[in-house]
Amino acid sequence: MTRRIFTVLTILLVISCGGQSNDPASTAVTETASTSALNESDRLNAWFADRNEERLAYSPMELTTLNRKEQYDQLDQFSLEAAQEQLAWHAATIEEMQQAFSYDALDLEAKSSWDTWIYMHERNRGIQEFASQFYLFEQMNGNHSLFPTFMINYHKVDTLSDMQAYIARLRQVDHALGQELEKARSNAERGVRAPMFAYEIVIDEARKIISGVPFGDQVENESAVWADSMAKISALVEAGEVDTAMAETLTDQVRSALLEGYQPIYEEIIAWLSEDIANTDSEPRGVWALPQGEAYYNQLLSFYTTTNLSAEEVHQIGLEEVERLMAEMAVVKEEAGFAGEMLEFLDLVSSDEKFYYSNTDEGRQAYLDDTNAYYDSIREKLPEYFGILPKADLVVKRVEAFREQDGAPAHYNSSSPDGETPGTYYVHMSDMNANPSYEMESTAYHEGLPGHHMQIAIALELETIPEFRRQTFYNAYVEGWALYTERLAWEMGAYEDPYSNLGRLSNEIWRGVRLVVDTGMHAMGWTKEEAINYFAAHSLAPIESIVAEINRYLVIPGQATSYKIGMLKILELRERSQEALGENFDIREFHDVVLSGGALPLDILDRRINNYIEVAQLQ
Repeated sequence: MTRRIFTVLTILLVISCGGQSNDPASTAVTETASTSALNESDRLNAWFADRNEERLAYSPMELTTLNRKEQYDQLDQFSLEAAQEQLAWHAATIEEMQQAFSYDALDLEAKSSWDTWIYMHERNRGIQEFASQFYLFEQMNGNHSLFPTFMINYHKVDTLSDMQAYIARLRQVDHALGQELEKARSNAERGVRAPMFAYEIVIDEARKIISGVPFGDQVENESAVWADSMAKISALVEAGEVDTAMAETLTDQVRSALLEGYQPIYEEIIAWLSEDIANTDSEPRGVWALPQGEAYYNQLLSFYTTTNLSAEEVHQIGLEEVERLMAEMAVVKEEAGFAGEMLEFLDLVSSDEKFYYSNTDEGRQAYLDDTNAYYDSIREKLPEYFGILPKADLVVKRVEAFREQDGAPAHYNSSSPDGETPGTYYVHMSDMNANPSYEMESTAYHEGLPGHHMQIAIALELETIPEFRRQTFYNAYVEGWALYTERLAWEMGAYEDPYSNLGRLSNEIWRGVRLVVDTGMHAMGWTKEEAINYFAAHSLAPIESIVAEINRYLVIPGQATSYKIGMLKILELRERSQEALGENFDIREFHDVVLSGGALPLDILDRRINNYIEVAQLQ
């Protein structure tokens, strides 16, 4: 970082904002006052460290994702009682904090931590009030696919005890999924069910999870978890951690764990979904049709956007963004020399075979290779725009076969705080016609660098803020940042191919369309067909991807609105900083201030940038 960036970030840690006047000079603090604030802040940060350890103790699986091996043989509890217990614990910590510390004596960073700690509880309490409205088994976030993904990607095996813990966890999957099934049955009795298509997808995924060795007679194939188990046991033998006799014992234990508990619970889920699917809607409706549907959707919008925007306001923002971006896409159309209507142009581009990789292993590998080439290019430019860079590496992978879906969106799995486990950009590649080349560049930037991997890895690796802030996730901030970086990459000189720039605009308008169709389906009574038609009229996306996206919005209402709301906020804050600082505005400084606080609710991020501007004006 430059000296100026370092100075601004340092002052942000110690300057007090309590009772600020309109005079920037009045924010200067004496050495004595600064020391006093720092002492109170240090005390609070130490307290947060202890409370965060208590928080993490509720989630052995989160500990594992952080490369920690405490409770390594345990899975989380998924019951309603467990959720209420954690909420009660959090409420008690807030009361303790308010009694033990003086908010006015804290520095700015500690005040942000205080506010965020309270916000976390209020947010979780608000959404938990609607637990009876949740769709438990759906194709996006269902825990049926969580467990094999978690065991394969996060449970590392370096020793015999690690493998024994792995097996112990396999034996607990039936209990954990049993809790999910119990909640799903209870919700269904209240008339709350995921749409029919979600049931169909989950049934298919669950069957794939328990197909192959050691399940059934499919001896020619191995199930994903079995293959992972065998690979980890073999690695222990090669490393000299276990002998062949112990390896055989471990293999037998894995087999029994999978056959005695793991397979039966998946079969039970399949059986229940197969029976209950008759009660689902073949023509899915938004959550407005559920009991307390309007209140539930408003709570979801608040949860995901971290704002108080109403469904009507979000819908209107979407309409305005779609109109603006359609105008920008019209400029690209003119530059391409196309004289027809926009829809004709979009249809022409989206149907041109030159923009698609072959649906073969060679085509899939070429897609991965080209994505890595984009990352190699953008890495060279990062130091011009960022002072803070992540330690953890980034890899690109195809989604595992058991959870791969035609046209499903790409996604990112986070790295570990120590940087040893790389971040992973996952791509669904079963149908390469859903991965056009004109959109792959902006998607790569969104999911990896300078998007999700940049922000999440830096947050996990930070040492200047309490650990809980490095580990929390706010959709509007995290997804807003990733969408912001799609545009930032353009400013950095990416998208040399004009059709890739068209793809960038198409991806951005995609997020604007989300505001319209998500609120349309869940608050305004739109049908799935109406949402698909609106999407298709304003996007280059192939119909397979559009259908997969609409299916996604139907099962996780409100989540998709967070991207554009967050991006617009970050752009607003950047413009505010540029106007206030003029020639002294430094893009690296701005980005570092945004990223050095971890993920934040948007109003707390707003306050952080105002403080940054005030401090920078003193330089």
